[in-house]
Amino acid sequence: MQLQLNDTIKEFDIDLTLLKEIPIAFARNNMILPIKKDDSNIYAAVADERGLFALLELSKHYRLKPMPLYTKASIIEETINKFYGQIGSALEVMDTIAGEDLTTIATEFEKPRDILGLTEEAPIIRLLNALFLQAVKDKASDIHIEPYEKELEVRFRIDGILQRVLTPPKIIQDALISRIKIMANLDIAEKRLPQDGRIRLLIGGKDIDIRVSLVPTTFGERAVLRLLDRSYGLIDLSQLGLNGKDAKSFEQLLQHTSGIILVTGPTGSGKTTTLYAVLNRIHTEEKNIITVEDPVEYQIKGIGQIQVNPKIGLTFATGLRSILRQDPDIIMVGEIRDFETAEIAIQASLTGHLVLSTLHTNDAPSAITRLLDMGVEPFLVASSLIAVLAQRLVRTLCNSCKEPYEPDVYEQTYLKSSVNKLFRSKGCDKCRQTGYVGRTGIFELLLIDNQIRQMITSRQDSVVIKNYAISKGMKTLYEDGIEKIIKGYTTLQEVLRVIQKDYADI
Repeated sequence: MQLQLNDTIKEFDIDLTLLKEIPIAFARNNMILPIKKDDSNIYAAVADERGLFALLELSKHYRLKPMPLYTKASIIEETINKFYGQIGSALEVMDTIAGEDLTTIATEFEKPRDILGLTEEAPIIRLLNALFLQAVKDKASDIHIEPYEKELEVRFRIDGILQRVLTPPKIIQDALISRIKIMANLDIAEKRLPQDGRIRLLIGGKDIDIRVSLVPTTFGERAVLRLLDRSYGLIDLSQLGLNGKDAKSFEQLLQHTSGIILVTGPTGSGKTTTLYAVLNRIHTEEKNIITVEDPVEYQIKGIGQIQVNPKIGLTFATGLRSILRQDPDIIMVGEIRDFETAEIAIQASLTGHLVLSTLHTNDAPSAITRLLDMGVEPFLVASSLIAVLAQRLVRTLCNSCKEPYEPDVYEQTYLKSSVNKLFRSKGCDKCRQTGYVGRTGIFELLLIDNQIRQMITSRQDSVVIKNYAISKGMKTLYEDGIEKIIKGYTTLQEVLRVIQKDYADI
């Protein structure tokens, strides 16, 4: 009997109890997805003869009649990753390892190896694998493993917000940290000094790069693991959240062949993502683009990317010096941290190179003050800087549970205009009851004109420069945030969370 499946396999069709009995390696190797069984039949999605023969084996094992359901191999592979990922969550693993020898850890780990298939390993390995799998499924950017006096806490950073996901027993702390050290090729015996490393894994078919940071605390070593999905494509410039006039102006800036464009904001505000989007937009075969980064997060074909390594003396400044001998057209410096890097970047921009970089400042005009504070001469800043883009990231409302409402008097005072309708999300399964899914940017674009250059040369305060720019039409971070609130992209609470009240000039 042959039945044809649709292009998707619905969740309610899958019996997770049956999946637990059949290893993922068997399913993948034979391109078969067991779906369910009843008193007489066993059903499975298959793509070709491999799957059919595998189903015959299963039918003999269960003594049931085989019922093949034919579909595409790509659909089977996608569904295997999705539904096997629902088996063995971190909480379930915690339940199963109760009473086992929690100090037992494996000393070898083949990389890269898909952790979905490692279900029969030692309990600590299973727990860590389940944490990795859950983090990828929840689209977490970081995993925090934090030791305290009597407990161990695991938190995920999802859409910029930390959320507690697990509180394992304190007894497994050393074993869990040791396992992370083994995977990251770090010194297991060293517990007094900070250590940094990297892990490369396949998780559900996705190539995940994990940056590991370990620091000693009063109650043991604390681990923060930054997850980077290498299979996730680069974001396009149009997806950043730049709207209207700012988007058009920023596109025009990228036509310059020399000068410096700075992207500013605190850690985690999406500066690197913006720079990658810019590189992706301006990259052509006719241009030689070289970057100095710490770390290199995404490999871009056709662009020379240098990884900073201070241990051997390869800093932003030394890397930047070497780049200038490589005949570049466009240079990207991950961050301007000191006078030496700033000076070389400015000299490069004045000798016919377009330089892109980042700074840590609260708003766009403050970037000018920051460069001057580093010791850069005002006339050099004035002659090289062409624009500063300040940004923040705000969570976007979940469209599945978003609903309109009438703002109260308190909210109207922040909006600075009469608005009859705003939006909020009450929370649902798709947004994990948070009301938010994903993030977008809010921006402040400062264009450097002749008047601002004169202000820089005369060392005018950043507030004076900001007020002038606003009079010329610059939209502040707060104003851009309010615009996105009114359009229903986010909420007032989100905008106020990322922008200080004193800065917002409310």
